[in-house]
Amino acid sequence: MPENITHWAAQVRAGDTRAISRAITAIENSDARAEDLLRELFPFTGRAYLVGITGAPGTGKSTLVDKLAAHYRARGKTVGIIAVDPTSPYTGGAVLGDRIRMQRHATDSGIFIRSMATRGFFGGLARATADAALVLDAAGKQVVLIETVGVGQDEIDVVRLAECTLVLVVPGLGDDVQNMKAGLMEVADIFVLNKAEREGADRLEQQLQAMLELAPSLSHVNDGGHGWTPPIIRTTATEGKGIAELADAIETFHERRERSGEQRAKILEYWKQRLVLLLEGQLLGRALGGDGRRVLESLASEVAERRKNPYTAVRELLSRAGL
Repeated sequence: MPENITHWAAQVRAGDTRAISRAITAIENSDARAEDLLRELFPFTGRAYLVGITGAPGTGKSTLVDKLAAHYRARGKTVGIIAVDPTSPYTGGAVLGDRIRMQRHATDSGIFIRSMATRGFFGGLARATADAALVLDAAGKQVVLIETVGVGQDEIDVVRLAECTLVLVVPGLGDDVQNMKAGLMEVADIFVLNKAEREGADRLEQQLQAMLELAPSLSHVNDGGHGWTPPIIRTTATEGKGIAELADAIETFHERRERSGEQRAKILEYWKQRLVLLLEGQLLGRALGGDGRRVLESLASEVAERRKNPYTAVRELLSRAGL
């Protein structure tokens, strides 16, 4: 391992903000040094608790994350925040810039905030989010909050990464339609009924409760024969109401999952999926190395014109990579 990588990793582990920022930037930019750095950091990960926050745009995710982070800091816990935003069509960067919204934490060394762009990746999470979470884990952040874009049913990728997933709903955003989005509803470990002071909050909570009773598949985490039914926590994030109750629900879920063995099972399943994705990336890199991209374009042209079938084209790419 080059000495500079070892030193860089030591700085990250010491919680150096600049070193952490450089590490995440290297990951986002597919810098050749990023993989070596992650290799060095990986043995020091696995201690942070990852919480995913998802929901439709306008549900108040950023405000909730801000208040939840402040609550954890008041309890003496260090916090990492990854806010995944849509990509700017002009710069390729994150459009919304959640760090601006959380400016009051800027001088707190116990909180690290990073906005990341999706860069066109569907599923609500930036490609680099998982590795960024590893960096924050290695840097000693005890809780990592991952706020996703908020694109509805496609937002399920957060479940693979997070150990606890919060799904935000609010009154007045087409409540009946929200409740029909089973793809999003099924990822919830905890429902957060935000902006609970609004008219229609009671009706929305009743709808959610009815949905939970009618769909046993939404109950999970087997604990001695007793499933975990996602609770509905009311919050008014702008005023900090319900945040303590939400943090307690997250802790209860964590304890239940540890006790039932579900936590370990989920981690194993996550790394199986992650290894396959890493393998795909490595194989793709080998297949498209050198003049591979030119060959890919040529083969795509042949397939589009029906002069070659796609299966033969893929075999040719694999053959070029020695596979």
